[in-house]
Amino acid sequence: MRNVGLIGLGAMGLGMAQSLRRAGHQVHVYDLRSVACRAFAAEGGVACASPQEVARQCDVVIGVVVNAAQTEQVLFGEQGAAAAMQAGHLFVMCSTVDPNWSQALEQRLGQQGVLYLDAPISGGAARAASGQMTMMTAGQPDAYAKAGDLLDAMAAQVYRLGDRAGNGSKVKIINQLLAGVHIAAAAEAMALGLREGVDAKALYEVITHSAGNSWMFENRMAHVLAGDYTPLSAVDIFVKDLGLVLDTARATKFPLPLASTAHQMFMHASSAGHGREDDAAVIKIFPGITLPTG
Repeated sequence: MRNVGLIGLGAMGLGMAQSLRRAGHQVHVYDLRSVACRAFAAEGGVACASPQEVARQCDVVIGVVVNAAQTEQVLFGEQGAAAAMQAGHLFVMCSTVDPNWSQALEQRLGQQGVLYLDAPISGGAARAASGQMTMMTAGQPDAYAKAGDLLDAMAAQVYRLGDRAGNGSKVKIINQLLAGVHIAAAAEAMALGLREGVDAKALYEVITHSAGNSWMFENRMAHVLAGDYTPLSAVDIFVKDLGLVLDTARATKFPLPLASTAHQMFMHASSAGHGREDDAAVIKIFPGITLPTG
């Protein structure tokens, strides 16, 4: 049994913490929502009052927050984890961020001898809860050695993409390019079907058994059929992530016409007030369609 810290008990982080606990580890957690920490502690974990308290008790700390700004706060803000991390300790960064920022973070932590893994995640809340998600990792051999079997306890697929930070985040944003474009295309197709008066359930059944299907169509358009826009992954997540995609490509003047269009669709949905709804709510930008209610 190891003492492992995890910061961020959102849709993915909670499942990851549960997977680590099932693997026999003592999991110390922190989240801004104290109720989430207390609920996890009631199941056998350890609730902490700050990221710094997590780092005092654990030599491996896993960050599962939304973006680079939140990761900065977790590490270097008031009561941040970095102040309590010692040489040889490990920080595992699981957020979707600018690859250049991730590389800079590896160097910054390295100045105090702290090891770092660039380790974005994918798969959704259900796969995180079952330990079946995917991790796209990059880091120095010492960082992998320190992580030991912790990565395998959280993920079914752990891809090692390089011996320095950056490649994990690069692969993740490419994955997000595809995910965002697929959701936008699925919403456009379903919206056209609704506008043309096709029975939505019949359309869903046909497409999910035909060549036009995608994992995103099958998963997200089920939310549309149910009229359930509870945010498992919000519209604003793809405003952020596709923005990162475009920023990365812009630096080398690489054209991304489909990603640009999808980004504008999510921006449209967010500006219309749907930013905190499930990303399937991008379908709401299309006029003249009848949406299920729920």
